Amino acid sequence: MLKRVVLSLLVANALSTAAFAEEPKSGGVINAVIQPEPPGLMVGLVQNGPTQMVAGNIYEGLLRYSPKLEPLPGLAESWSVSEDGKIYTFKLRKGVTWHDNKPFTSADVAFSIDFLKQTHPRARGNLAQLDKVETPDDYTVVFTLKQPFGPFLGIFEVGSLPMIPKHIYEGTDYKTNPTNNTPIGTGPFMFKEWQKGSFIRLVKNPNYYIKGLPHLDEIYWHVIPDAAARAVAFETGKVDVLPGGSVENFDVPRLTKLKNVCVTGAGWEFFSPHSWLWLNNRQGPTANKKFRQALMYAIDRNFAKDVIWNGLAKVATGPSASTIKYYTDKVTTYDYDPAKAKALLKEAGYKGEKVRLLPLPYGETWQRWAEAVKQNLQDVGINVEMIATDVPGWNQKVSDWDYDIAFTYLYQYGDPALGVGRNYISSQISKGSPFNNVEGYSNPEIDQLFADGATAFPDSKREDIYLKAQKILTDDVPVAWQLELQFPTITRCNVKNLVTTAIGVNDGFRDAWLDK
Repeated sequence: MLKRVVLSLLVANALSTAAFAEEPKSGGVINAVIQPEPPGLMVGLVQNGPTQMVAGNIYEGLLRYSPKLEPLPGLAESWSVSEDGKIYTFKLRKGVTWHDNKPFTSADVAFSIDFLKQTHPRARGNLAQLDKVETPDDYTVVFTLKQPFGPFLGIFEVGSLPMIPKHIYEGTDYKTNPTNNTPIGTGPFMFKEWQKGSFIRLVKNPNYYIKGLPHLDEIYWHVIPDAAARAVAFETGKVDVLPGGSVENFDVPRLTKLKNVCVTGAGWEFFSPHSWLWLNNRQGPTANKKFRQALMYAIDRNFAKDVIWNGLAKVATGPSASTIKYYTDKVTTYDYDPAKAKALLKEAGYKGEKVRLLPLPYGETWQRWAEAVKQNLQDVGINVEMIATDVPGWNQKVSDWDYDIAFTYLYQYGDPALGVGRNYISSQISKGSPFNNVEGYSNPEIDQLFADGATAFPDSKREDIYLKAQKILTDDVPVAWQLELQFPTITRCNVKNLVTTAIGVNDGFRDAWLDK
């Protein structure tokens, strides 16, 4: 079978050479904030953000991803793809062991696939085109697909498809396995201690398969519920790392002006957090396309970018973030234009009906943003009522479609087939989730384009499909796209090499070191 090699360790070595321009120093402890406290650390069972952030340094995936979303070696050292795009052959690293010193082999990969199909909704969807997994030897895994699936090489990140130890979980009740409380992975750090409400402690894996890594001795993840107290902990030196979202945005300028403080918006390229307003397409004024277009013209998104997010964002042009594959800005665009908004409202026949606006209850930054949007809408004559909720209440209202306009942001996972289509195809219209096609948009042409885009081969065919889909969606405005968000990571400047991949802090401590 003719095969084309996609990537090898040579690329990773080149990346490492660039990353380690300074000579790393060994030893030391990093104190980081984790907010909120994770509900668990077994990332095969729990996939929320804080879990992935901590557990991504305990567990590993077959691949890692560069800031340009290029696949890099992880537990797989190389891979190849058949010419028809259906067979992917992975060669695993030799000499890898789990934290209990048992060997990691292809049997663990096959078991992990079966495990995650049962426990991980996103993995289950990503593996829908998988026909079979074969393990011809301990260090070879062959994935055969039913048909080509363009983003297949993008599903192997640690939070999306973590490797699970077969010898610990096989034949057990996964959800009650006692190892869930003391997770065992292959990663650079091992779980040591968790004092609930206080801290999670990870320690260096002395048998890590990459010589010289990790450099750090320990990581303490501090649980500090109050945002102001998290900022104070950084100011006073109690913590060295504030991952994205740890503090309110209005605190970022003040903290980054402190001596020996560095900040970056990098490390979110794989997730590409994309914010928009859910617009209920089923009923009320928001069911009218002209009303939805009027909203886009009415909202001053540059103000939100510059004032609410302190410049750590980019105005969104449509359904795809600019950091993911097949993005185009050659679409219908909506600059801030209140006069045009008023004209469209008149064409839509809007008569001043009340429109409910549901903020995202994630802190003061989001509340301020909702108030700014409310003012923008009122300025063009829209009758807005703000509906206050807590997080469970927001989840419930959005999941039940009990809203007119609602703030949200979602991850895009590097490819429109993985993180974009789910919000616009009609098969994803289903009550009970705040993350699918919540707005109720239905367009058979869009359904077909996303179906074709997922399976088209080679990649050049996918690009044309997604360009067309973006143009249709930006004209229809099923949701009101706002900003591509950056969640700044703030560190002491002597914390080196922490953010080097497309998931940043989530797998970054492997290469991080302290300039002591």
